[in-house]
Amino acid sequence: METTKGTILWVDDEIDLLRAHIVLLREKGYAVSTATNGEDAIEMVKENTFDLVLIDEMMPGKGGLETLAVIKELAPGLPVVMITKNEAESLMEEAIGSKISDYLTKPVNPSQILLVCKKFLEGKKLQSEQVSRDYTLEFSAISRMLLNPLDYTEWIDLYLKLVAWEMELDRHPELGLQRMLADQRRECNAEFSKYVERNYRQWIERTDNRPALSTDIMERFVIPRLDEKRSVFLFVVDCMRMDQWLVMESYLRDLYTMQKEYYFSILPTATPYSRNAIFSGLFPLELEKRYPDLWQGEDDDESSHNKYEKELMVRLFERKRLPLKFDPKYVKILDTEYGRQVLSNITSYTQNRLTAVVVNFVDMLAHGRSDDPILKEIAPDESAYRSLTDSWFRHSSLYGMFQALAQRRDVTIIVTTDHGSVRCMRGSKVIGDKEASTNLRYKFGRNLKSDDKQSVFLKNPKDFKLPQRGVTTNYIVAKEDYYFVYPTDYHKYLNQYRDSFQHGGISLEEMVLPVVVMEPK
Repeated sequence: METTKGTILWVDDEIDLLRAHIVLLREKGYAVSTATNGEDAIEMVKENTFDLVLIDEMMPGKGGLETLAVIKELAPGLPVVMITKNEAESLMEEAIGSKISDYLTKPVNPSQILLVCKKFLEGKKLQSEQVSRDYTLEFSAISRMLLNPLDYTEWIDLYLKLVAWEMELDRHPELGLQRMLADQRRECNAEFSKYVERNYRQWIERTDNRPALSTDIMERFVIPRLDEKRSVFLFVVDCMRMDQWLVMESYLRDLYTMQKEYYFSILPTATPYSRNAIFSGLFPLELEKRYPDLWQGEDDDESSHNKYEKELMVRLFERKRLPLKFDPKYVKILDTEYGRQVLSNITSYTQNRLTAVVVNFVDMLAHGRSDDPILKEIAPDESAYRSLTDSWFRHSSLYGMFQALAQRRDVTIIVTTDHGSVRCMRGSKVIGDKEASTNLRYKFGRNLKSDDKQSVFLKNPKDFKLPQRGVTTNYIVAKEDYYFVYPTDYHKYLNQYRDSFQHGGISLEEMVLPVVVMEPK
């Protein structure tokens, strides 16, 4: 049986005058059926399957809009293109309100008709073919980039290219290019890990010719805006990757103008280190020495080390001798109910010069997917993980806050994160004493040993501005997509944590992060 590019129903009471157009479409590979009135068209839609309907607006008997309404009841997803002599704006609005897919004004020429048919019947295929060609070229360009030394700005650009292609290929799963892109990202992470290993110690010792780090966020992006006569909101979305931000950004472009910059998280890329560094402007060792009362506990969990983020922020302002006659507001959203309470009061916070809001849901999503088989089934891969983020954000109190604040003209919003997460696929055997920390992407303790191709060994923590925690304590940080597993019950834990989103190590996903300054349009 001969295949066609698509089946078209053309409804027009003067169909005989359109024979030349119909012949052209058939020559181009489309199957075209015709009807001269609305009643016949409706019966044909009931009895046959069509891919596209072209319908005249002015016909005797049942008119185009009336026929359109019935066709949409019968086949809601069927694209319908209205063709009319009437250029009145009111008619256009009525047709658009009736869910037409496109609108052409008579007289139509063959190229117009052919273009609209290609758009609806071949658009996806043509786009897919172009995407495939474009990615093949981009793949080669990225591979060539990796042959040369890259500076931090070039690494940011490369990562943005990878993320953009991941999201583009989400829309074209039929191409089967996801595996090819995932392999290339793994290659990029291998080179990025080597780059960070070579340069990180220099970055923390200097302030020039390096990327912005976690310790720079307040001074570089927040403090300069406190002099403006606007209320500043700092939203820190815990564990937000670049791709997750782009998902959220797509809903905010119509509400805000955006200025986007990027920074690198400090190591380890974990909340007790990176988020405290944001609010204090200090590296962990500096924080421990300067404010031992605000750095407590031996376990790297939020309950022990992230209790005092507001106090750290206030003390940062005091160190900078800022003439601020205000008490900054600090809010940490840990559950849905409290998020709704904050949303209901968010506009009242505009009375404050600075409001810092920490949102923990994305971090809970990453941890929840690791522990909950249902969540893992819902989000079995990176693409589905982005989709899950999309679903959450659209219905979240965070989106509601952004929508509410967009109605104000006296606010500046800064959105960032403390670290991202990487999908861990490869286990790395680690040896240490029983007191070593339990984190999967980094560890501190005594006598730590692991494969140096899979991790970075920080022999002297002070050189990396990390707390010593004891004379013989060292740190190791996982590279790429490795996660640490002890030899005891190795295969059990190897399987348990494989394919989970973790943070604390060195990867593009964990370290290269957005800082977005938004102002209502």
